[in-house]
Parts: sequence; structure tokens; C-alpha cells
Amino acid sequence: GDTNRTDMTFSIAKSYLSVLAGLAVDDGVIADIDEPVGRSVEGPFFESAQNRAITWRHLLTQASEWRGEIFGKSDQVDHNRQIGPGADNSRKGQLREMRAPGSFYEYNDVRVNLLGWCLLQRFRRPLPEVLRERIMDPIGASQDWRWEGYETSWVEIDGKRIQSVPGGGHWGGGLFIGARDHARFGLLIARGGVWGDRRLLSRRWVEAMLTPSATLANYGLLWWLNRGPAARANVPETAAFALGAGTNAIWLDPAQDLVAVLRWIDGASLDGFVDRMLAARR
Repeated sequence: GDTNRTDMTFSIAKSYLSVLAGLAVDDGVIADIDEPVGRSVEGPFFESAQNRAITWRHLLTQASEWRGEIFGKSDQVDHNRQIGPGADNSRKGQLREMRAPGSFYEYNDVRVNLLGWCLLQRFRRPLPEVLRERIMDPIGASQDWRWEGYETSWVEIDGKRIQSVPGGGHWGGGLFIGARDHARFGLLIARGGVWGDRRLLSRRWVEAMLTPSATLANYGLLWWLNRGPAARANVPETAAFALGAGTNAIWLDPAQDLVAVLRWIDGASLDGFVDRMLAARR
């Protein structure tokens, strides 16, 4: 297809949120990802006993166990959700007992949307505007991509009406972008946050994004990794990928300076594509 075509990308948007969190850390807007979010973000979302101890890292690793509702969606809608081959979603949406923040991984779009809202509260500017200015324009991305929120996700900050953007396309909205723009974004990460002679994102943050989390060895800070029990033996452990429904993927291996973007590939064919790509590289 047309590699310049602006298209829905679903949960790849989560990895873009991770980069925005890195900019917030680099700028000092977030002092420490291991401090409770409620210390720097005002509002009702972190006042309960369950939510009070949630840190930025918990949100970024999908281990927050946050309980609540945002933009008309309860976190319960993604309770017991599974993804990937063999996923069993027969109990998806059934309320389960909450665990301590940081102790349990669950793929939950409502909680990722909360992260987007929290980042908006720290930047005080639309996140797509920050991303375009700090990342996408410097890497030469097109002007065609857009990141939309929900009809219910408008908030007022400093007297301005701003739309909070989601980390997927689960209930509409989402990041619409072309394959070539994805490729440039992936190359920035593969090269440690440097584009040409400019550092756009700290190396420390890039390494943090691609480091296994405490609750899921093949998951970093909203990036998937080839690590832990799920790792494929023939794939370098330095490989990582952003993944969205469809299947859409940005696959990268920093050690080989290798980036591939896949749009709407059959999910069952993803491993086979990677195998053939690595074989061709050798």
C-alpha cells in the first residue's frame, strides 16, 4: 500500500506516550518516575487508598492497579483482559480484586488514558503539539499525522480547552499516522534518542523504555521486548517493538540499527516476517 497514507495505528500510540513521558522527565516536569503521581498531579484520581501510592512507573508499565473512571470509562472494562496468541477474554470486564500498585501487570487502556491525562496536566499543553514540536518536526515527519481524543476527553487547563489523547483506538480517537513517519520515530529510538547531530530524547530514558519491567519481563515502559520466558531464541534480545491491533508494528533492533514498520499484517505472520528479515540481514 501507500507508505505515506495516514492510517489508524491503535496501541502503537502507547509507545508515543512513553516518549512524551521521557520528555517530561528530561525537562524536570516529572521529577522522578518512582514518586507517587498524586504529588504533582492535582485532582480526584489519586485520592483513594487504592490509588494513592501509584507512581509514574506503575502507569508506564501497566502495573498501576488504578481503580476508577475517566472519560466515561471504568478501569473494570479491561479487567482480566489478555492479548496475544492464545488469549482468553471470556472473563474480560468481570470485576476482580485489586492488588497493590506495582505488583500485577494488566493491559488496560483506561489506565493508559489516565497516563495521557496526567502528562497533559504536567505539560499544560496539548500532547500532540508537544510531540510535533519536540520530536516529529525535528525528525522530518510529515504534517499529515494527527492524534485525536474522545468527545468526552476535553478538559480545561489554565483557561484553555484542551483535548486529552488516548493510548489507543479502543473507543475511538487515536493516533493516525503513515508508515514512513513511524519509521522515522522508530529510528530515533533505535539510535538512542539522537537524530543526526541533535539529541531529542535522553539516552537514559531510551534505555529505561527498553528495560524489562518488574511485573512482565517482555514489557518495558509501554514498549514490548524480546526478553524473559516469551523471548524468541533466534531474535536478538535487544529487539523491541511498538504494537497495535491490526496488526500494526514498529519493530526495531538498536544493536543492528534496524527498523521495520508493518501495517495491517496478519498477526500470525509477524514472527515469520521477522525471521525472514533477520535472515536477509545476515
